[in-house]
Amino acid sequence: MSVTDIALIIFIIFLLAYAIYDEFLMDKQKGETLLRVKLQRRNKLDAIIFIGLLAILLYNNLNAHGSTVTTYLLISLALIAFYNSFIRWPKMLFKAGGFFYANIFITYDRIKAMNLSEDGILVIQLEQKKLLVRVRELDDLERIYKLMVNFQ
Repeated sequence: MSVTDIALIIFIIFLLAYAIYDEFLMDKQKGETLLRVKLQRRNKLDAIIFIGLLAILLYNNLNAHGSTVTTYLLISLALIAFYNSFIRWPKMLFKAGGFFYANIFITYDRIKAMNLSEDGILVIQLEQKKLLVRVRELDDLERIYKLMVNFQ
């Protein structure tokens, strides 16, 4: 097994661990989920470029009569990247003590201010950082507002 195969296996393991954590484990942490909001997808171009680069590597590996293991690993990595980028929806989970945004738990007491921009982006001001929440459906903003009013 070459160093390339080992690196591909490591990337596959990390991407699979991320997908499993995001889809199944994050919902179980920090208590019951009160509200789940789907967010807009971002960085589609980055994902397309990454999958395109994997396709080029796969093509080169096939033309050079490379290892079959490397071919299968490249295909696996491309499929997992496709799943993470285009099938899985990013989400925001609201719990009793805080919310998950970008897989990070943020407690409600860290929120200093909240604003809504004209184009429907919720801006949450933390101590040193602003979170720009782009919801998929505008009705979710009202549900977030009602939930936040109950906890403030």
